[in-house]
Amino acid sequence: MEIKKDILEKGAVIQRDKKTYAIAPHIPGGIIFDVNVLRKIADVAEKYGAQALKLTSAQRIAIVGIDKDQIDNAWKDLDMDKGHAVGLCVRSVKICPATHFCKRAQQDAVSIGLELDAKYHGMQLPSKFKMGISGCLNSCSESAVKDLGLIGTPKGFTVLIGGSAGVKARIADVLQEHVPVEAVLALVDKVVLYYKANGKNYERMGNMIERLGIEKVKHDILG
Repeated sequence: MEIKKDILEKGAVIQRDKKTYAIAPHIPGGIIFDVNVLRKIADVAEKYGAQALKLTSAQRIAIVGIDKDQIDNAWKDLDMDKGHAVGLCVRSVKICPATHFCKRAQQDAVSIGLELDAKYHGMQLPSKFKMGISGCLNSCSESAVKDLGLIGTPKGFTVLIGGSAGVKARIADVLQEHVPVEAVLALVDKVVLYYKANGKNYERMGNMIERLGIEKVKHDILG
């Protein structure tokens, strides 16, 4: 009997029934400016007999319950990038509404988050890697339980590293506070490259920090 499993190259995740798959087109930050995208997703779900549409924690819309032999056709009709829901890579960049939409926001998390998504989404790393970009201290993107988190304040961004909401939950360490907006992207790049160079295979960012020590990690990244 064939053992069904995830099909990474097709962006397809096997479902509980061990017969059908879920696919999730990439929607950066969960923001859709063209309502026709929603219509297209709904049309594909209907055409291929999907069991459900699921709003995911990674701000995507998963089309659940696609037969294996229809996966390629569904992606062709969608004509959208695949969301990296599985694999050792940057899985998602979760973004709050921030100054684009939210009256409480203190920094523009949307613009920075979309830049980070464009640069890092799908990048191969030692283990899965999630980012949470929040425009204020309410931290609606759950920045403190992400491998890398940004939280907007009146003085810039607080940068957090090593959080996880997984089996061994971990609150992230503060790497640096009051980081100016213009310096955030360069600092994030240092963090990602450091993790890529020093993380062991399947070792999450937080586990790497615990192995090396937060003071060493901070010194190595910040100088």
